[in-house]
Order: sequence, then C-alpha cells, then structure tokens
Amino acid sequence: MKALLSTKIGPPEELQYGDAPDPVAGEGEVVIAVKAAGVNFPDALIIEDKYQFKPERPFAPGGEIAGVIESVGAGVTHVKVGQRVIGSLGWGGMAEKVKTQAVRVLPIPDAMPFDEASAFILTYGTSYYALKDRGVLKAGETMLVLGAAGGVGVAAIELGKAMGARVIGAVSSEEKAAFAKAAGADATVIYPPGAFAKDQSKALSESFKQVTGGGADVIYDAVGGDYCEPALRAMNWNGRYLVIGFPAGIPTPPLNLTLLKSSSIVGVFWGASVAREPELHKGNVRDLFKLYAEGKVKPRISARYPLKEGGKAIRALMDRTATGKLVVTME
Repeated sequence: MKALLSTKIGPPEELQYGDAPDPVAGEGEVVIAVKAAGVNFPDALIIEDKYQFKPERPFAPGGEIAGVIESVGAGVTHVKVGQRVIGSLGWGGMAEKVKTQAVRVLPIPDAMPFDEASAFILTYGTSYYALKDRGVLKAGETMLVLGAAGGVGVAAIELGKAMGARVIGAVSSEEKAAFAKAAGADATVIYPPGAFAKDQSKALSESFKQVTGGGADVIYDAVGGDYCEPALRAMNWNGRYLVIGFPAGIPTPPLNLTLLKSSSIVGVFWGASVAREPELHKGNVRDLFKLYAEGKVKPRISARYPLKEGGKAIRALMDRTATGKLVVTME
C-alpha cells in the first residue's frame, strides 16, 4: 500500500510518499481501507516529536479518518467487513490502509460523504465535549472563540449556536472574519499578530469586552500564546476558560485574574476522555450525528489534497493560512 511516512523528526516537507506493508488485524482490531483523512494540528506536532505521543518511526500522520472496514480480528462484533466507518486513531491515517483498535471506530450514516466524515469526529467531538461537558455552556450565555476560522473554531461556533449561546468569533483577518460569520458567528473581532506589549494586550482585552457586550461567560481558546491574558481579562463572573490548544505558544496567565472574576480555567483533552469515558463519548457522538442530520453542523472543507501532497496540507495548517477543515483523499 501507499503511505505518507515520517521517517525522521522534521517538518511536513520531510514526509516521504512510498510503499508500506499492508496491515493485518489482530485480536480486537480492524483494518480500514482509508478513503479520506482529516488534517489537524496534532499532525504538525507529532511529526516534529512535539506531541504528547511519540510513535516509533516510520509512521504516517493522520489521526482522523473515514473509510470502509476491510477485515476484522477476533472478538470484534460492533462493526463488520464492508461497513462505512470513522476512526479516531492518534496517527497512521495518511495511508491507503490502517490498522486500529476496534473500539476507536464507529459506523457513519450512509448519507455522510467520506470527506465530511473524516473532518467530523475530532473537531466536533472536541468542541462538543468542551462546551457541553467541560464548559457547561448554557442557552443565553456569551461565548468568545479564539481561532474561530479554524476547524475546531468553526465547530465551536456551530455547536454554540445550536446550544443557544451568543457566539463571538475572534480571528486574524477580514477573510477569516467573513468565514466565521458564514459559519454562524453573531459578531467577530480581529486580533493583531502577537507578541504584545502591555498596552497592546490591554487594548485587545477592551476589544474583547466591547464585542461581547461587557465580557464572555465561556472562552474557547484554540490559539494560546499572548491572546490568553487579554481574553481572560474579558471574562464574566463565574466564567469558564476552555484550554483547547496553543499553536501560538503555551501561555502563562496571571492566576489572580481567576480570583477576581471567580472564574475557572478548564483543560480539554478530548482524546484522553474518549479512552477514559467511552460511554460519554458514544452519547456525544450520537448527539453530533443527530445535529448533522438536522443540518445544524456540517464540516466546512476548504481544500482537499491527494495523499502524496498531504505534507502541503499540514504546512497550510502550520502557517495558519487555512480556514475550516483540510482533507487528504485517497482517490
């Protein structure tokens, strides 16, 4: 089979397109013929050994896939050969075939195209878990989304609106602001590139306060870096600050701000929650498929890349030039 392989620590330009052995399903495992793989920020981290997990090389990036079950190992009963599925893998998805534990695989609706399915579970799973289970977002509350034009940011906008919240999208350009509004954001704010001097940080915080109408009840931070403190200063009383990711760097916010607003900083590690709380995850996925069927959420795919050009997709994500979701296809 063909695969896009990380053979050494390095940027996406170092990935090698070539042959790899066909996987064989062991006990409790399945082999999936991959049709599409969603591209996510962990793909950029994992090939440079900056992620929480460091697989043995060579390996293919790609933690989110959609495809067809090709074979099943002993003990697998909830999926069968020929079934259309999505998988949350960690890595391995940018290949024509992939082996994974059967518990990481779920059937998908017949009406869901493979490209949309591959762009669905990580972004919407992360955002729904963040808003419903970690942030406890309530109808009528105001949410500020940092990085609102990215994959998880757009999912947060759609889900926030479906949950009855007022949603503000914070982005880095007019183009991305238009994209966030098209996804359903009630208003947008454009932030400058970091790093910030103290007066710039204060000015950005005032911008956040103005656009939210005085402050946010929930902040969904998929950016990190110097954007954290201005957002934290724009929290409402009893606000919840959701830590999603930090492509702009790991922030070090002054914790006295949480005391002044009686607010909470809440970590969101969706991948670990899937393993630790499988029943919660299954229920959330059912909710998400229902929202998809109702037309309330839909992956916004801005570009598709063939497998041999998967490195270009990861680079676009790293350079923060992408909007919505990027997908690598096998056909």
